[in-house]
Amino acid sequence: MPAPATDRRRAAVLGSPIAHSLSPALHRAAYAELGLVDWTYDRFDVDEAALPGFFEGLGPEWAGLSLTMPLKRAVIPLLDSVSETAASVDAVNTVVLTEDGRRTGDNTDIPGIVAALREHGIEKAETAAILGAGATASSALAALARICTGEIAVYVRSAARADEMRGWAQRLDVDVRIADWADAEEALRAPLVVATTPAGATDGLAAAVPQMPTTLFDVLYDPWPTALAARWSACGGAVVSGLDLLVHQAVLQVEQMTGRAPAPLATMRKAGEQALADR
Repeated sequence: MPAPATDRRRAAVLGSPIAHSLSPALHRAAYAELGLVDWTYDRFDVDEAALPGFFEGLGPEWAGLSLTMPLKRAVIPLLDSVSETAASVDAVNTVVLTEDGRRTGDNTDIPGIVAALREHGIEKAETAAILGAGATASSALAALARICTGEIAVYVRSAARADEMRGWAQRLDVDVRIADWADAEEALRAPLVVATTPAGATDGLAAAVPQMPTTLFDVLYDPWPTALAARWSACGGAVVSGLDLLVHQAVLQVEQMTGRAPAPLATMRKAGEQALADR
């Protein structure tokens, strides 16, 4: 293990609402494991209107920020540079701050999805289906673009959402078929299903899980399991959870903010599981 780092540095997660965030538990566990004894990681309830003012108050002790909704796009004008990954979906969830004042934005959700799937043995998929077309769906589409060799079906509730996903597909150069949410049961037969919807939105699909399902990636982690994930697992299918995504994207954040790699994946996952159990 590296020698303890005693320089005081700060990091935090921003969003609104933010009280539910598990990020402090994950990052603090990583700091302890890495010997970053004077590093702190907090949470701040910050909305879009308050974000510029928060940035103005950042001093040289700040190492990084994690961003959740509704800040992933609002932060972009405040940054000096944005990675290609983040630019591909116009969403930044990670800001690395240097002592000379530079602010660099990245998106660790996209590689986090890929890493979580890889951990469960999913390296490639011939086709896939995405349930939902909200903010997380664009990152899921970008991640699937890296591993899916064929068509990706996206099941949406509105024409506006359909148009948005067509735009992302064109931008990402992905073969996408837009389908109506009324036909979402057919998505469950895909080799890989990614559910990006809010809590409760897929509960009605649980009864339609096929007898031999393949892999479900449900981005939720609280409450867990979702009705869909529970039924999927009961039918013998593989399930990747939102906690898997949260941990893998946080691992990448810790590595970028601290310069220490690899970040302690197992320790961070255990901290996340304990934080959920304590709720």
